[in-house]
Parts: sequence; structure tokens; C-alpha cells
Amino acid sequence: MDKLRRALSGNDAQPEEESGIMPQLMESTTLSWSTRLKGFIVCFLIGILCSILGSFSLFFSRGLVLFAVFYTLGNIITLASTCFLMGPVNQIKKMFAPTRVIATIMVIVMFGLTLFAAIWWKKAGLALLFVILQSLAMTWYSISYIPYARDAVKKTVSACIA
Repeated sequence: MDKLRRALSGNDAQPEEESGIMPQLMESTTLSWSTRLKGFIVCFLIGILCSILGSFSLFFSRGLVLFAVFYTLGNIITLASTCFLMGPVNQIKKMFAPTRVIATIMVIVMFGLTLFAAIWWKKAGLALLFVILQSLAMTWYSISYIPYARDAVKKTVSACIA
């Protein structure tokens, strides 16, 4: 079980091989596995709650703008929740791996454009367009973690179009 925890946290080195103050400092500041799991669950649920609040805001005036903001914040918080499982540095490394760097950049750009359209430009239609593009970018980013999923989606879409 310890080997699995070390692999998920990105710390594959054996504890007896480490010496010096930096490894000791890093070891003393890491969270336990149960704390990481609890942090992930809480952060993930907060992200989902933000998305649900965004959906309820559609019933109010300026609801589309609020929806875009809450939906985007929910996605950001949900994405950040995975940092509890792997650690922030390891998560960033995986996000910007060569196989998913373009998807990661697209997700970040869509987050920014959605927030700009909703908050600064106050264009509800444009915010809705960016929410849709954000959903597509998040889906493409998410399936990059499933082996061969992108190839399957590409083949399915090309078969439907052709």
C-alpha cells in the first residue's frame, strides 16, 4: 500500500535512500493518504456545488452571466481537487505532458475567455459560447487520461461524419 501511495504522489524513492534536510522537510509537510482523500472529496464536492449553483442562477436576472462564472469556478475547483491525490507539482507535470499540453492550454484559455466574457465584457451569449467550448475542452482533456480514448473518439466522429 505504501508503494502505491508513493507512486501516486510521485515519490518513488525508498525512505531509507533519502538523507539530508530537504527530503526530511518534504516528508514532514506531506499530507497523509486519508487527509489527501478527504481534501479531494471536499474540493470535488465544492466544485460540483458551484456548478449546481450556476444552474440555479439561470432562473434569475443576469443568470447566464452568473451561470458562466459559477460553472467555470466549479470546473477550476474540481480540476484543482486532483492536486490532493497526486500533489500539485506532479499534477502540473501530468497536465503539461506532451500528450495533453494542447488540451491543457485550451482548457485554461476557455476558463479565461468564459470569465472575461461574463465579468468584464458582460456578454451573455458570448459567455454561453465559451461555456460550451469549455465543456468540450474539459472533455477532451479528461479523456486524455484514458488510454486510447482519444483515438476512439476521433474514429467515432469521423465515422459519423463520413
